[in-house]
Amino acid sequence: MHDETTAKRKDAHLDLCATEEVAPRENATLFDDVRLVHCAMPELSVDQVELKTTWFGKTLKAPILVTGMTGGTERAGQVNRDIAQVAEEFGVAFGVGSQRAMAERPELTSTFSVRSVAPTTVLIGNLGVVQATRMSVDQVRRLTDGIGADALALHLNPGQELSQPEGDRDFQRGYQAITALVKVYGDRLLVKETGCGVSPDVARRLVDCGVRNIDVSGLGGTSWVRVEQLRSSGVARDVGAQFSGWGIPTAAAIASVRKAVGGDVRLVASGGMRTGLDIAKAIALGADFGGMALPLFRAHQEGGVAAVRTALQTVITALTYAFALTGSRTVTELRRQPRVVTGELKDWLGALT
Repeated sequence: MHDETTAKRKDAHLDLCATEEVAPRENATLFDDVRLVHCAMPELSVDQVELKTTWFGKTLKAPILVTGMTGGTERAGQVNRDIAQVAEEFGVAFGVGSQRAMAERPELTSTFSVRSVAPTTVLIGNLGVVQATRMSVDQVRRLTDGIGADALALHLNPGQELSQPEGDRDFQRGYQAITALVKVYGDRLLVKETGCGVSPDVARRLVDCGVRNIDVSGLGGTSWVRVEQLRSSGVARDVGAQFSGWGIPTAAAIASVRKAVGGDVRLVASGGMRTGLDIAKAIALGADFGGMALPLFRAHQEGGVAAVRTALQTVITALTYAFALTGSRTVTELRRQPRVVTGELKDWLGALT
């Protein structure tokens, strides 16, 4: 019964993300409070901008991750395959959604399997930390091995779970599970939030556990609290409405976590990333990668693979232009360029440091 509920929930999530306002207007990444400084004499050719980077032992053409979205139903499997195909073409990383459904029903493995269309790019598996506390390390490893993933994203989602009528309520033993998984995955473990952000204190503790890849997944994009609220009724719906704007804005999470953990940790900025300029601002604040899902999913729903190609090309082109217009050839150079931080973001950074 529970595995059927998981599958139905996945399709409900797709329906809501395709059509509903899942990023409430009061939510903001705070990237509007970041201004990169224009360079009128960049002294470089656009062709000299170098977006290539390495991650999990592979070379990517751009510092972009298509963050884990879905899986567990035939419809979800088609979404995964179509978008993963484009990720392969553009040389960016791709993550599947939570493999909890696959753990419950191994016959659903095909809905997470994308290696047939994305044989070489970085592929990241996905499991909730709560589920990991209830599984052996070998059971978890079979999930990533089963789809040929290069790494595992272990997601943190207490806000979403509390808003889910059938969600988990016990969030103990998470650090214990992460420490055990680090021993198996090493640098191939990515710990990520799901739209409420990672604070500097949590980031420091994750690093102490041995984690070397963190996706802050901050407030500003799809609110999974909001998604679950839209699925709910009664008390759950009313309480969910109060928390759909809960979290640390993405820009604040990136800048404060980078300051907290130093330069040895790879940071992904996701949560409301919509454009190449957003990714450039995130890199300027300390991110190594920009992660996005909803813009590519909605493009897919509107126009299939061709529309996803157009959407991703637009993001990469804008990112390239942002480098050129700041006189930056590389990520390192962009981080050294001046930037202006104002407004609410300045207040958040003052409170978090």
